[in-house]
Amino acid sequence: MRAINPWINFNGNAEEAFNFYRSVLGGEFTKIIRFKDLANEQFQVSYEDAHKIMRIGLPIGKSNVLLANDVPSFMGTVNENENRSKIVVNAESREEAEQLFNGLSAGGEVEGPIDDSPWGTYAGMFRDKYGIEWIIEFDPNI
Repeated sequence: MRAINPWINFNGNAEEAFNFYRSVLGGEFTKIIRFKDLANEQFQVSYEDAHKIMRIGLPIGKSNVLLANDVPSFMGTVNENENRSKIVVNAESREEAEQLFNGLSAGGEVEGPIDDSPWGTYAGMFRDKYGIEWIIEFDPNI
């Protein structure tokens, strides 16, 4: 398997969230596609949804991409507080783990402070300011 890439749904703030993620994780976005870019006779796009993100990607590391979209209004809203899936980031050092944890958790809610875990890693868990849950972990044995 080459990679598993998480895909997140947002309620109109995908671009804002991804600019925040890029400020912490670095990198450059892959092509950003907006709903208006896909509009045609068979796929009508409302004015409200025209500038929303249909697809955005942020490469992370060598073979992973964090992906997202805004949910168009005709599909309803996403309850971000009900989302219990987590994005796990495996850092290359304790220092990188701390940097990522502190950066991505800013403005969010820490569920488990970053510290030595009972299973031998350095890990922490939080929900970021966009409602997305993350685990940042460094395993010195890998």
